Amino acid sequence: MLRRTSINFVNNTLSKNTNWKIVDIGCGYTANKNASVIADIQDLSYFYKGKNFIKISGKKLPFKDKEFDFVIASHVIEHVEDFEFFVKELERISPRGYIELPTRLGDNLVFENRNDHIWWFTYNDVNNQIIVSKKNQLIDPFITVSMSKLFEKIFRESFVLELAWEEKIDYKIDDQIRHDDIKKISFFKLIRKYLSKKIRTFLR
Repeated sequence: MLRRTSINFVNNTLSKNTNWKIVDIGCGYTANKNASVIADIQDLSYFYKGKNFIKISGKKLPFKDKEFDFVIASHVIEHVEDFEFFVKELERISPRGYIELPTRLGDNLVFENRNDHIWWFTYNDVNNQIIVSKKNQLIDPFITVSMSKLFEKIFRESFVLELAWEEKIDYKIDDQIRHDDIKKISFFKLIRKYLSKKIRTFLR
């Protein structure tokens, strides 16, 4: 079962279940405060001194079946080449979890996402499915990750998908989603249109 949620709701739930064993995968330097185990492909043991840090090497996660009560994967899946295998691994190590993904808009706007992300996501509220397709860069990116974090505080639903799951992560890979008929939107064209509008407004 897959459904929309919010990180605030998730954190509230985790803080009430203090007996849960929680793993945060691929979190970099921003591990969830409720995580009892932190795992990443980078060796960040020096940063997480005194915490249970596990370095991931290889596709298979270094954990036993259903070792955890809850797994967090925030802004990770869009980087993973073998999407389906990674999803199965999340389901293998825990019966439930939280996934955070960039929306298509958020993905396109950020400089750092241009070469780092492989997949694009949307959510089907009727079938409760993640719709996955290969990423399309339709807009010249013009904001940084740090700027996007500021925008997320106000326009969060426009920049991220927040999903909770139990037992199974339902998804559909749609290779038919293409936007070849759409001309790439230039950042300079957007600025030109914006300034033109501002000037016309000023001269009225």
